[in-house]
Amino acid sequence: MLKVKLVRSMIGCNPKQRATIKALGLRKIRQEKSFEDTPIVRGMIKKVEHLVEVSES
Repeated sequence: MLKVKLVRSMIGCNPKQRATIKALGLRKIRQEKSFEDTPIVRGMIKKVEHLVEVSES
């Protein structure tokens, strides 16, 4: 399982990055969600790695 936490604002991000954050279900800073460790989720995280913090649980 991966825990993804939004740590930076989406102000100034391009629309694709905003859509990725929205698809991950993150809306507010410091909000956390848990995901299964799959290549799809890893790819989404890689696109917005400068905005999120990832920890394995």
